[in-house]
Amino acid sequence: MPGRSSDSPVLFLIGLAVAAVAVVGTTFLGWEFGESSGSVPVVIGVACAVAGVAVWLRH
Repeated sequence: MPGRSSDSPVLFLIGLAVAAVAVVGTTFLGWEFGESSGSVPVVIGVACAVAGVAVWLRH
């Protein structure tokens, strides 16, 4: 993670899932990532960050 690349397939899959959720959310659900009034994108972002850190710490 920080300072080096990761070859972890789990982190790769987390990244794909985050990208898919972002595309679907922005395209079909009208989410605006970066605005302060939407709680769903913030919750998804925090959950993905926590999952990424947990996988990195276990690695």
